[in-house]
Amino acid sequence: MSEHSDKKQKVAISSLDQLKKAGTHVVADSGDFESISKYEPQDSTTNPSLILAASKLEKYERLIDASVEYGRKHGKTDHEKVENAMDKILVEFGSQILKIVPGRVSTEVDARLSFDKKATVKKALHIIKLYNEVGVPKERVLIKIASTWEGIQAAKELEAKHGIHCNMTLLFSFTQAVACAEAKVTLISPFVGRIMDFYKERSGEDYTGETDPGVLSVRKIYSYYKRHGYNTEVMAASFRNLDELKALAGIDDMTLPLNILQQLHESTDPIENKLNAETAKKEGVDKISFINDEPHFRYVFNEDQMATEKVSDGIRKFSVDIEALYKLVEEKM
Repeated sequence: MSEHSDKKQKVAISSLDQLKKAGTHVVADSGDFESISKYEPQDSTTNPSLILAASKLEKYERLIDASVEYGRKHGKTDHEKVENAMDKILVEFGSQILKIVPGRVSTEVDARLSFDKKATVKKALHIIKLYNEVGVPKERVLIKIASTWEGIQAAKELEAKHGIHCNMTLLFSFTQAVACAEAKVTLISPFVGRIMDFYKERSGEDYTGETDPGVLSVRKIYSYYKRHGYNTEVMAASFRNLDELKALAGIDDMTLPLNILQQLHESTDPIENKLNAETAKKEGVDKISFINDEPHFRYVFNEDQMATEKVSDGIRKFSVDIEALYKLVEEKM
């Protein structure tokens, strides 16, 4: 082989592999577990919308039927039976995903519980119990919880009292991120694209990777965590384009939908490390605290119009899909 062709071959590494080499754990954001294996993700995340979409595919009908059968046998009332069947659906999909990924799967608590700490803890414990019943240890599961005040407090309790790892979702603000770090949660999922959507709708501006408000928000969080030595992982989520992704290459984790994973898999465009812990430590802002001051948290969070609107919108949309899944199960039951 000539020197020229050898160099060409070395250059032709996929963008997906380049992202992994940049230091980022690639996480598949999908309930369609049969489609993720070729991308070799480290972990996988799901949410009600993804599970609902996957549940409608014929190839997964057996998982739904098995979950409905489980629900019929567990619960005293019709409502309890449907609830148990729904939780079992999440665990059925999560368990199958864990046969493909070497790491962890994120399973989301019902978004309708986002303002109920006690119910969130109870639901999380039940999900982990169901995983244990099928031989999945809690170390391989991340319980996904909305980053409301109540959700953050629930995660704090789950981590400290029960050793259950949490992934804080619907996170749009620095305020939420600070409180999550203080709660010592395992991982946060700050949204990139949805932040950009908010500002683009109002400004009409087409942002670059370097000016994108979502990218800048996540970079600020990442730098703060690294400067102050928090162990909480930062997993960027909700990407709208590859420029956002490239601007955050090197972040702890990224959760990516199948269409973006496919683009990266087929592309050889260069992706270079843009974030690293040592540089970030020099950029993070001074330490602040919210975890023991609910009024202060709520006030500062309320001052962020984008974050308050996006959290509310996200909870509403996830709740709609949960209710659709509930109806599907109820009809089968």
